[in-house]
Amino acid sequence: MTSKNTEIHLFRHGETDWNVEGRFQGIEVSKLTEKGVLQAKKLGNKLKMIKFDNIYSSPSLRTKQTAYNIWPNKKDKIRFIDELVEIRLGRLEGKLYSDIKENDFTSYDHFFNKPHLFSVEGAENFKELTNRSFKIITELSKNNIGGRIAIVSHGAFIKSFMTYIDQKQIEEIWNPPFMDNCSHNIVLLNSENSFSITRYAGIDK
Repeated sequence: MTSKNTEIHLFRHGETDWNVEGRFQGIEVSKLTEKGVLQAKKLGNKLKMIKFDNIYSSPSLRTKQTAYNIWPNKKDKIRFIDELVEIRLGRLEGKLYSDIKENDFTSYDHFFNKPHLFSVEGAENFKELTNRSFKIITELSKNNIGGRIAIVSHGAFIKSFMTYIDQKQIEEIWNPPFMDNCSHNIVLLNSENSFSITRYAGIDK
């Protein structure tokens, strides 16, 4: 890293009870499983030698739990930002994938297979999510010019941002690589305010 670049580390939360149960998971409350806690602690061990100028997190319970287990000695240093929450899913929140697939196939199909068409009353669409993720990550990055920051957020949120700066289309959001629980992504913001990807879902580029 040079002083001209801002280094942004993006982490998805650990495994949750709703991940295991196969539920749509937006802004409603779900919590880490025992496995999710271990994933976060393991990630924390890997990050011990990396100094972050600031640590930001979505205020959702699952991201709070993840951040606290990654940095157990820096709980008072973590800043919770509302704009880092997951996609808002309206009436789909907490519903089983299997139930929505059976009873509202269009919404299910659009969410997982045609995200550019996803539209549910009371929910964000993926364009809105992309705009929100890009805006807040850009803002936090510009607030830390030349520094290194950590952001703990959510799968669709991070995927939408990474897809956009990778110059891909919204319909490609779910294309590989898959954003596993506690996936580690690294992007750089240069002096010309342009993002570049150096690690995507744990894969170095």
